[in-house]
Amino acid sequence: MKVRLNLATKALETHRRFLAGAGLTAVVGGLMFLGLGWHVYSARKVDAQRRDRTEKMRQEMAKLEVQRKELERYFSQKDIANLHDRAAFINTILDARSFNWTLMFMDLERVLPDGVRVISIEPKQVAGHVEVKLTVVTTSDEAELIFERALEESKEFTGVQVLNVHTASPSGNQSGDQKVVQLTTIYSRI
Repeated sequence: MKVRLNLATKALETHRRFLAGAGLTAVVGGLMFLGLGWHVYSARKVDAQRRDRTEKMRQEMAKLEVQRKELERYFSQKDIANLHDRAAFINTILDARSFNWTLMFMDLERVLPDGVRVISIEPKQVAGHVEVKLTVVTTSDEAELIFERALEESKEFTGVQVLNVHTASPSGNQSGDQKVVQLTTIYSRI
């Protein structure tokens, strides 16, 4: 039988635990270093692409600015400016002539309830659409509300705004009118 006996003054200590922990820490640190390195590389690559796109957009904007200045210089010539003004004038005349009164009266007749009469209609071309100023008289508050609601719910008349409401003058009022209502609306069917 053999007996193991250590006669040294200091017992042999093992550093296995320390070395395993240090190795594990080194591996985790190395993986984190690689992960952060990859993240920095990706971020720099994306940033470089963004800078390239930004530079291309700047160049394109510079080209467009040069073209815009050339066009402004061309259209600021006196004969071209006069031609533009004349074309705008002719377009306003054509727009005014192309307004379909019959269709507007048919649409207005469809939404006009009993107890409401139209006194005046003033259409006006504003920014590509027709703004209509209506003056109506009503026999009651209920008729006024029904008319305004019918205008708001119709597809042809939008953006109804009441401008003025006042009572009808009693002198010469034999039809029973109580209120005079002025409103504007946008007529969308042309």
